[in-house]
Amino acid sequence: MTEPIPMLDLKAQYATLRADIQAAIERVMESQNFILGPEVEALEREIAAYSHCRFGVGVSSGTDALLLALMTIGIRPGDEVITTAYSFFATAGSIVRLGARPVFVDIHPDTLNIHAQAIEARITPRTRAILPVHLCGQMADMETILAIAQRYNLYVIEDACQAIGADFHGQRAGSLGHLGCFSFFPSKNLGGAGDSGMIVCNDPHLADRAVLLRNHGHRPKYYNQAIGGNFRMDALQAAILRAKFPHLETWTAARGRNAALYAELFRQAGLAGEDGPITLPREAGWGRHIYHLYQIRAVRRDELMAFLKSRGIASEIYYPVPLHRQECFAGMGFEAECPQAERASRETLALPIYPELTPAQIERVVTSIQEFYRL
Repeated sequence: MTEPIPMLDLKAQYATLRADIQAAIERVMESQNFILGPEVEALEREIAAYSHCRFGVGVSSGTDALLLALMTIGIRPGDEVITTAYSFFATAGSIVRLGARPVFVDIHPDTLNIHAQAIEARITPRTRAILPVHLCGQMADMETILAIAQRYNLYVIEDACQAIGADFHGQRAGSLGHLGCFSFFPSKNLGGAGDSGMIVCNDPHLADRAVLLRNHGHRPKYYNQAIGGNFRMDALQAAILRAKFPHLETWTAARGRNAALYAELFRQAGLAGEDGPITLPREAGWGRHIYHLYQIRAVRRDELMAFLKSRGIASEIYYPVPLHRQECFAGMGFEAECPQAERASRETLALPIYPELTPAQIERVVTSIQEFYRL
């Protein structure tokens, strides 16, 4: 029987790092220091330096990184935050949780990222920030976004939860805006053994504010200067991430090779191109794509997904409902005209791209898709 091909094989990754991860866990257990502390501080320095930033603030999840970043810049009820209509729910949910209003902008059909040229038309006197998402591992058009933000005196928070190590003309994800947010959810390119995340920035005042709000706003302990929350990172997560972090560049390179092989095989099979049923991911040309996700557009997408499943090949839809169409937002006045986001929700399909994926497995995925379109 042919072995299934999963969307992600964390067991394969763990098998190569078992000793290092077990040593990291044992180090924390021996210290009995489980919340924040030296492990978190070391990871903050390492990730900040990797991201070309001065400061890192370890937090409890990527979602909490977004929420804390918005709190750090003082987003309040009635404020507006411009963001993409096509992302994971946390992007918009974090805005709404603070009583603010997400203003959705459609995506560019080539990159699936926010259409930067459409942002300015959505700015109002209530706009306080722009929250672009670097979706799938490729950065949004930050040059245009930063120019608009400067013109209107707006904050920029980068949702880089899918883009650690991606760059824009040599500048790393998270370093261009006022604050950058990462997720270390287990499925991310750098993933922990549970939830955790990080804020990075170059502004000492914003970093200090984020640190204050991360731990209930008290300084010193029990003397509360502000109303914060419990967004603290666990030391166990930090230690495990530190064991994995030295391998991140190797994994990123492997993802890039896998993406290139997919593209080559799809073209050889006649599946991609103007007349083909598959549209390949497109690189914008302004920096490194780290391929957190390998998103194709596919004719008869749902049927193809079911066919692949019948062949033991996993795939996933990111995302089946654009943010402005989510049921929980119905009647809240967040509706927007975002035809490209809605089209993407009907057409996109993510294929396995993890570093341990073999050329033979990639060839099997492409051959199976070729078989489907020949039926």
